[in-house]
Amino acid sequence: MGRRFRGESIHKVDGKGRVSIPAAFRRVLEEGDPDWTPGSSPNLVLVYGRKGRKCLEGYSMRSMEEVDDMVSALPRYSREREILERMLNTQSIYSQVDENGRMVLPAKLRDMIGVEGEATFAGMGDKFQIWNPVAYANDMDAIGSWLDDADSETDPFALLDRARLGG
Repeated sequence: MGRRFRGESIHKVDGKGRVSIPAAFRRVLEEGDPDWTPGSSPNLVLVYGRKGRKCLEGYSMRSMEEVDDMVSALPRYSREREILERMLNTQSIYSQVDENGRMVLPAKLRDMIGVEGEATFAGMGDKFQIWNPVAYANDMDAIGSWLDDADSETDPFALLDRARLGG
């Protein structure tokens, strides 16, 4: 496994929807694009169809291929597969990093997540999210509240052992 999307940062969005992608995220996108070569621009996929999420999700080409492979493993005509195909294929776009390390967020997507002059990028391992900074802060507060409400024995890092052990 190569590099992962990590960290969070706020970036300016200009009137044309151009926004700088964090430099560390660009390295992950380069590594995750089988067609990328030094001096070229990496490609990525932006998914905007997740129910209840007020953010965009960005995937390297390889990460999106892994997601596509998981969807393809479902029975071909099952309702679950069709729903996931619709959410991941029709409610997504290809994008490309330009020579200045930016990408364009189309007006439709900026409106969908309420991004105007700034956007927060949040690394999520094999993907990253793009948020309105206030919405991101609210989501982080909700996570903090969930942790505060959990009993003293609940440690979210304990989930890592369960995942490793397959349970």
